[in-house]
Amino acid sequence: MDTQTPTKVNYRYSEAFKLKIVTEIEKGRLTVSEAMQLYEIRGNNTIYNWLRKYGKNHLINKIVRIEMKDEKSSLKKRDERIKELESALSSLVLHNICLQSYVDVVNENISEEEKKTSLSRLSPEQRTVLQKLMSKHQ
Repeated sequence: MDTQTPTKVNYRYSEAFKLKIVTEIEKGRLTVSEAMQLYEIRGNNTIYNWLRKYGKNHLINKIVRIEMKDEKSSLKKRDERIKELESALSSLVLHNICLQSYVDVVNENISEEEKKTSLSRLSPEQRTVLQKLMSKHQ
């Protein structure tokens, strides 16, 4: 028994045929689905590809974004503000690292008596912050 495997058929359409279909759709004589049925065009995107290539793009669905007048500028301002805040935050982090390093160096090179004398010159708020910093690294 000789079994035959079905062969795949590739359809090739002429330029004139493609242009005829595109023209009929653009003039409103046929819809895309009607043209597919009438001319037995099997590919789902075939006619849409022809419309993109040969036709007027107004017949293909497009995405239109509708915005309020100030929406685009407010989004731009928001993005600029975020960048500004990120920059300020990174500057403060670097400043904090430098201050912490300074506190560590002073803490290593100062005696307990000098610490007490220095602390007495600070305001209560400054003293509390400095003591917290020093206790974190001990």
